[in-house]
Amino acid sequence: MTAAAAATSPVGPLRLRPVSRAEHLAFVGSRRSVSHMQLPSWGDVKPDWEAESLGWFDGEGRIVGAGLVLLRALPRVRRYLAYLPEGPVIDWADPRLERWLDPLLAYLKGRGAFTVRMGPPVVVRRWSAEAVKQAIADPAVRRLRDAEPTSYEPGAADLAERLRRTGWRQPQEHGTAGFAAGQPRYVFQVPFAGRSLDDIRGGLNQQWRRNVKKAEKAGVKVVRGGYEDLPAFHTLYTETAERDRFVARPLSYFQRMWTALTSEHPDRMRLYLAHHDGEILAAATMLTVGEHVWYSYGASTDRRREVQPNNAMQWRMMSDAHELGAAVYDFRGITDTLEETDHLLGLLRFKVGAGGEAVEYLGEWDRPLNRLLHQAFALYMARRGGAS
Repeated sequence: MTAAAAATSPVGPLRLRPVSRAEHLAFVGSRRSVSHMQLPSWGDVKPDWEAESLGWFDGEGRIVGAGLVLLRALPRVRRYLAYLPEGPVIDWADPRLERWLDPLLAYLKGRGAFTVRMGPPVVVRRWSAEAVKQAIADPAVRRLRDAEPTSYEPGAADLAERLRRTGWRQPQEHGTAGFAAGQPRYVFQVPFAGRSLDDIRGGLNQQWRRNVKKAEKAGVKVVRGGYEDLPAFHTLYTETAERDRFVARPLSYFQRMWTALTSEHPDRMRLYLAHHDGEILAAATMLTVGEHVWYSYGASTDRRREVQPNNAMQWRMMSDAHELGAAVYDFRGITDTLEETDHLLGLLRFKVGAGGEAVEYLGEWDRPLNRLLHQAFALYMARRGGAS
């Protein structure tokens, strides 16, 4: 089983307690890949949630695991949903998983949590770009989950069964599996480890390579922006939201995100802008934690699409990620639905063109601590369309 946040499993019982931001950051900084949503700074991005850093300690007092928990109160009730997005950062391969999760549940119950939700960073299956293309072309395959995977991760199914046996359940998805409320279960990633930039370029499909050259010939210039360029990004992002039918976040969200993440590390968040003839045609944010780089938010206009600004921008971001020493370039969520009627299928085709693989994670899991409040919360979330 691949667990991106795995730590060396200690022997004996573990103790959990709140930790300082410095302790938390030092621990996750020693890991090769940790989600940006498990950083102390992510709590600053979510002002509607109360954030707390937690640490697991072995018998010798050494920190061996960490997690950022976000707490959100039910309306008119001081009881909380406790949420650990894409975490916690523990040894998910440890067969004695209760040593990690039991102290977490006990602590959060004492904090007033009625439900704990977490997202184990554990991969279940992978599909090569070619396998995804074949699945899209096969009319008998309507969902990625039904297509034959290229590989399975050993131990993931056993982990899921152990979670079920101990009372954890997967919440009902609202929306497609890649873009439902919460964090995406299906993502698209391009492995960089051990590959030269020429190798990565060679992995692009013919259309991608043609579009990158077309953008260069047309004079598209991709530059890095700063905080002062976020309004220009947001203008394009709002246009994208209207076109692709999703709810746009306000400009203040991205300004808060920039301030929080870059205060923690000056290169944690980048902004890229694709210019052509004095106009910004596309823009995107890129996040870096250790050896993992994410394409986070993208935006573009319908104007002058023929000069291919999106391919140019993504190739610049991939090139910069490689220069940073990234082991993986993560395009984030993809749709699980492969039907032509799904408006997100075009985005999936775009990402597949970059080479790499579709990846299914174990998904998010709930552990009710108060079943009545948990059921009320599930109903509330279903009515408002999700909560992350």
